[in-house]
Amino acid sequence: MNVTETNAEGLHRELKIVVGADELEEKLSSRLDDLKDKARIKGFRPGHVPKEHLRKVYGRSVMAEVVQQAVQETSQKAISEREERPAFQPQVKLPEDEAEINQIFDGTGDLSYTMTFEVLPKVEVMDLATLALERPTTPVTDKDIDEAVERILATNPSYKPKDGPAQKGDRVTIDFVGKLDGEAFEGGTATDAPITLGAGGFIPGFEEGLEGVTTGEEKVVDATFPEAYGEPKLAGKSVKFEVTVKEVAAAETKTLDDEFAKSLGAESVSQMRETVKGRLEFDRNMASRLKVKRALLDALNEGHTFELPPTLVDNEFKSIWDQVLHEQEHSKKTFEDEGTTEEDAKKEYREIAERRVRLGLLLSEIGSSNEITVSDDEVNKALIERIRQFPGQERQVYDFYRNTPQALAELRAPIFEDKVVDYILELAKVTDKDVSLEELYKDLDDGQGHDHDHDHDHDHDHDHDH
Repeated sequence: MNVTETNAEGLHRELKIVVGADELEEKLSSRLDDLKDKARIKGFRPGHVPKEHLRKVYGRSVMAEVVQQAVQETSQKAISEREERPAFQPQVKLPEDEAEINQIFDGTGDLSYTMTFEVLPKVEVMDLATLALERPTTPVTDKDIDEAVERILATNPSYKPKDGPAQKGDRVTIDFVGKLDGEAFEGGTATDAPITLGAGGFIPGFEEGLEGVTTGEEKVVDATFPEAYGEPKLAGKSVKFEVTVKEVAAAETKTLDDEFAKSLGAESVSQMRETVKGRLEFDRNMASRLKVKRALLDALNEGHTFELPPTLVDNEFKSIWDQVLHEQEHSKKTFEDEGTTEEDAKKEYREIAERRVRLGLLLSEIGSSNEITVSDDEVNKALIERIRQFPGQERQVYDFYRNTPQALAELRAPIFEDKVVDYILELAKVTDKDVSLEELYKDLDDGQGHDHDHDHDHDHDHDHDH
């Protein structure tokens, strides 16, 4: 094998690899020797087929296997001998000239092919101890707990049947059949369905059409599905619901006592308040961590400049852009609706892609150089949490992840990232700063697209306990 570097511009690499005809012949002869003991050819006893006859019968097909194996072995060896790490799977270009291919398969010509790839840049990590960050914090007060408990009381009312017309806040129990152009549509029929008027749980016009109904009344309610509704056959369509009112009931706020606490799984009001406090503290701590993590990533991004593998950036941009176009298609909105243009949007998302790749390479370098790893137990815990999100489909979800290495790697990635972030935060100068609840959550759900981290997938209760 002979390797020649033909291009080393920036992070791009191109290698010309030549495998001599004599080396291919040696591999072919070895394969034919193996085949000699296994071949079954009429007119020859097993194990006594002359090698030259095997070469005549199987030579080209075996040489094809030899070439494939030679490319695999020599390309891997060429990479391993270099002090570089490819950014992605190298691309191999084999000969296309028919005469050259015939010479290779006939054993009279060398195998010459090219391999192109991009290498990961050398990342010089800044002194992490020089990072100075503020971590916003908002302690939980007794007033916060009182307000949260009041919200729980308000969202868990009891209902008492009433004789008068239904008003907002009342619960109406109904049977209904939804019809589109006079025909019942799938998913539009229900029995004994409890509807809380004003809660916004149904399509526009439905709850409003139930205001004023009384127990025993039959009514046709007009409603319209949103343009962005998930079922295309119903999106934007006006439908009629034939409704029978079973009961109208008024909400009554429950009394805060141990009986109410027990109905929510607590032993007493005191324990319920402790549980509420714990939830508020957990949610605020998550918000605080997200804020300081975002500040950390901003500082890391601004503090490092190194060349990025173009293909990695292109792939990241394509992933982001495909998602943007998908969301636009779903929402029926254009770039102009969002106050921008396609050209400006592409520029913005290209910068986001560059940021993500830069931070990904940087965090990977910090993690690997400091021997930060993710254990199988940590991945299994994440897998269990993921499985719990699909009740009734646990086995299918488990099998999917176990049989899909890429999906399992996607569970491992955020764990690794968080461990690296924790490591950096231990080194950095982090100062806690008390802020108002409004400031703690300000911009928490905005501008997430530019973050490399995965915290934007976390649902924040914003102190609204369930």
